[in-house]
Amino acid sequence: MLGTGRVVFSLDCFDREAISYSADTGGISSEMVRDLLTENLEKRFGNALKVSYTIEWLTDNGSCYIADATRMFARSLGFIVCTIPVRSPESNGMAESFVKTFKRDYVYVNNLPDAASVL
Repeated sequence: MLGTGRVVFSLDCFDREAISYSADTGGISSEMVRDLLTENLEKRFGNALKVSYTIEWLTDNGSCYIADATRMFARSLGFIVCTIPVRSPESNGMAESFVKTFKRDYVYVNNLPDAASVL
């Protein structure tokens, strides 16, 4: 049985770089998203406490992203928090394309019998 793996990731919309990610065979929590935001800040701005310039943080409407704790934390780091319209995956096309490409080019072509192997 394959099981389910969940991945939270951050893409740079300018150069399409995957900045950071976190994965689990359980659900994605608000805490995991906040850790991801911290990792993004460190990778892009070093030891800065806030982003150096205006950056929008675009997410879907998953509970881990729209949680008050997540949104407040993102704003405290200087991000402008934005969400895509509900039931509008085309508004998040870059992320949807990234997931599709990852599945096609990595998951489906390798002998990965379960979610733990994929992770």
